[in-house]
Amino acid sequence: MLFLLAAGFAQGSTVTGRVVSTAADGSARGQAAASVVVWLTPLPARDAGGVRTAGEKPRRTLIQKSKRFRPRVMAVEVGSVVDFPNLDPFFHNVFSLFDGKRFDLGLYEAGATRSVRFDKPGVCYIFCNIHPEMSAVVIVVDSPYFAEARPSGEFEIPNTPPGRYRLNVWREHCLPHTLKELSREIIIGDDATAALGTIRMQECKETVKVRTNKYGKSYDPPVFSGPLYER
Repeated sequence: MLFLLAAGFAQGSTVTGRVVSTAADGSARGQAAASVVVWLTPLPARDAGGVRTAGEKPRRTLIQKSKRFRPRVMAVEVGSVVDFPNLDPFFHNVFSLFDGKRFDLGLYEAGATRSVRFDKPGVCYIFCNIHPEMSAVVIVVDSPYFAEARPSGEFEIPNTPPGRYRLNVWREHCLPHTLKELSREIIIGDDATAALGTIRMQECKETVKVRTNKYGKSYDPPVFSGPLYER
């Protein structure tokens, strides 16, 4: 199905929309879908006026604080560098063994920062080799036209030139075939904005898996280092 949208020519369109969850029967629940990334892939690759970003991409930061990655879901363009500063008063070891980008930043101390260049498209699941509760996802897209949806499910993709695109949606815990069903071709026209409207998708339930460290082994049980009290 081909969707015709209105868009701006001089500086490109601001593409807007909202992703919401639906019940199993397809009825709208009106609840905002969390942890969603939306991006537009030019069709063919040199469409949309041949506009592609060149040179260095915007640098992003994924912090480690209170044994959490923040933000937990991030989208970047291929070629982008992401910094991983350690803002905790103890060591971290950021790693990923997934196809989006395999890396191991090793053990580094409080206040230190290490970086990764994401040089191919894919979904990169990121963990800490010391703290099993830490996880994040970096979605690497081969397009400069993307957005991370806000908690409300709303998103904006600015400066999108006129042309043909494939709309892509990623949501945490959703299987590839579910996400593929949401993909469709759109055309951006020549007005200032392009409203995609509401994108409805079923809730995706997390598949419980035993998380292992970078060696494929179980994490050591936590060691309590605080004071002990007797009743």
